Amino acid sequence: MAATKDRRVVLSTLWIFVILNYAYADIFGLFFNPVLQKEEHAQLLSGNVAGIQITQGFVLVTAILMETAIAMVLLSRLLPHRANRWANIVVGVLHTALVIWSTTSGPVNVFYAFFVVIEAACTAFIVWYAWTWSRSSVVTAA
Repeated sequence: MAATKDRRVVLSTLWIFVILNYAYADIFGLFFNPVLQKEEHAQLLSGNVAGIQITQGFVLVTAILMETAIAMVLLSRLLPHRANRWANIVVGVLHTALVIWSTTSGPVNVFYAFFVVIEAACTAFIVWYAWTWSRSSVVTAA
């Protein structure tokens, strides 16, 4: 049972680590970014940032994306092996791609690039770790 529990606990813990990095990157970006001038704050408050209209639908989509990472904390511990493995692979690939994509909208600050490297490396590791999780390593209770 230890092999199963350990792999599940590691995956769950990695998702917690990723979520904390997402949160801190966003907090730094909104409040501690010296590059973010009054004009950018005004755009954010107006609901239109870099040509993207910030609507309720847009915010809902981003909330759903963030919820997938939050849900993986729990699902990594509860899902059976096959579903667990594939959920971590699919959500990990999605989050890795989205984090990398987030750097394509314009100049990237050094602190944000730092977070992106950590987040992408962690979610890519989650994908690899889940991919290499063989059925033979899953020990069922007797």
